[in-house]
Amino acid sequence: MSHITLIRHGQANSGATDEADYDKLSPLGHQQAAWLGDHLRHSQTHHTRLYTGTLRRHIETAEGMNTALEPVRDARLNELEYFTLATLLEQQHGVPIPEDQHGFSIHLPLVFETWKNDAFENPPESYASFENRIQSVLEEIAEGDGPALVVTSGGLISMAMAQAMGLGVPAMARMALAIMNTSMHRLFPIGGHWSPVLFNAVPHLDTPDRRTAQTHI
Repeated sequence: MSHITLIRHGQANSGATDEADYDKLSPLGHQQAAWLGDHLRHSQTHHTRLYTGTLRRHIETAEGMNTALEPVRDARLNELEYFTLATLLEQQHGVPIPEDQHGFSIHLPLVFETWKNDAFENPPESYASFENRIQSVLEEIAEGDGPALVVTSGGLISMAMAQAMGLGVPAMARMALAIMNTSMHRLFPIGGHWSPVLFNAVPHLDTPDRRTAQTHI
């Protein structure tokens, strides 16, 4: 098994209210991706493969990193549809979509729990399907030669980490809320199992002039 470094995309359109409008990088998101690429080159971090989801924000982030690696795009690396699930929670269970960060921190775990309990009618995909596609694609990537970069989204990263650590939904939701844009998260194979050896690392943003660029949304 090869180790995998998961990367959350750069800041997207944080003012969006649906999936399509959210799916593009902000000017800061493009800059975050460029800074991350500079860091990887200057630190001579060794990766031989690059994978992304098929969402626009994934592709733009990978392009901005300028790794010189040919990306493999795989829809199994796409994010869960939070806006769609949030709308279903409001329509089917009467829970309004939050309007601030505090409300979102309460809302996300509730979305995850409702989804996992199969309490949504006609969701875009089941929670079990989301779990399974993440596990399958990461296992396939790990079977390849050499360490891999994987540009994806925060919900997928939190699920991958939760699977590796045997965590439940509340801990997974807290993890998802913490994940910063263009942060790095590394899974390393130890004893035939994934072990997280890096979480939420943003060395490319950890300077006084860039700390305001450490964004979550």
